[in-house]
Amino acid sequence: MDMIDRYLNAVAAQLPAGERADIIAELRDLILSRFEAKEEALGRPLTGDEQEDILHEIGHPLVVAGRYRKGPQALVGPELFPYWLFGVKAGLLILLAVQALALLVRVLAGSEALGQALGHSINGLIGSGLTLVGVATVVAAVIEHYGLRPKWLTQWRVKDLDAFGLADPSRWRAAMGGMGGGMGKEDSGTADADSVGRKSAWSGSGLDWSGQGKRAWPGSEHLLSLVANGLFAAWWTGLIHAPGLSLISVDGAEAVVAGGPIWAALHTTILVYVLARMAADLFGLLRPQAVRLLAVAQIAVAAGGLWLAQLIFQARHWFTLTLGGESARIEGYVPIIWDREGLAWLGLHGRSLADMSQDLAMVLSWGLALIVLGLIWEILTAAWRLVRG
Repeated sequence: MDMIDRYLNAVAAQLPAGERADIIAELRDLILSRFEAKEEALGRPLTGDEQEDILHEIGHPLVVAGRYRKGPQALVGPELFPYWLFGVKAGLLILLAVQALALLVRVLAGSEALGQALGHSINGLIGSGLTLVGVATVVAAVIEHYGLRPKWLTQWRVKDLDAFGLADPSRWRAAMGGMGGGMGKEDSGTADADSVGRKSAWSGSGLDWSGQGKRAWPGSEHLLSLVANGLFAAWWTGLIHAPGLSLISVDGAEAVVAGGPIWAALHTTILVYVLARMAADLFGLLRPQAVRLLAVAQIAVAAGGLWLAQLIFQARHWFTLTLGGESARIEGYVPIIWDREGLAWLGLHGRSLADMSQDLAMVLSWGLALIVLGLIWEILTAAWRLVRG
């Protein structure tokens, strides 16, 4: 088999069977004419290297076959690529935030050592990130292959464009509390032309996308709440687990923590409440300008939280500690003062099961009281925004 046949066989293997013969015949004529022209110019037969140089000029068999292939020539075409890139960037930022919070939960729960928890978070981020990129690419390839044109490619509105800020890391830094002060007077005169161009490009919105101005993206405050509530909902429904939360050390032994009947009775209600908070946060993230409508939603959700807190407090029996054949109930009460030894249960030895249950009851009661105060403050601030707009 000579060089031309070997080349054409490689091209033919990539072509549809029904069109293969005609295309190969056309390519053979092209190659032979190129060979003859070169031989005539040189006045002698071509060497093997010279023949191969001409075939290189024509192109690799995969590339040549692709020129004859019908349909898109890329998994993600140039029109769809910006949307694919936005989806991947925003998705990876969300996964990064989720894994960071999951790492914090693992460490605080004491279920894993810091190094082990960090390794699990990194592995989870890599695995979920590769899955995200793969799924986004498959979706884009299907859209390209079948020539689909979703509405969001052509029928978009300016008021919907705030959502695309999810792909901007500076917004996430601002949401995580990384906002700095404005540029000082001495710095303002030394800004380079590029930074001035960026500032003027966004000056119409009155927002600082760099995360360093005095006015941050108005939806950033909802981002951390959305991620935190999403993690809680995943844990509440059993999608993620924190084994360390069900055990607590009592004088060197591990006591088992079991939930009281109230949690089973309110399981669905609490899940609905958390999903409602996530919906309100998502709305605030995507529509931060709808101040009054968001305020109404926040007041309704916070009022639901107060109602849930009342049910939980009235149940009194929250948890049960069990160690060997001994058990003690953790019951909520109205916290008056911070009595006993404060947070001694976290690290001191020599505490009995009854002492531990009383300390936990005190801490959890104060925690519930602080949650109630936070919900009341949320209602007041939302009511103020409702009035002021």
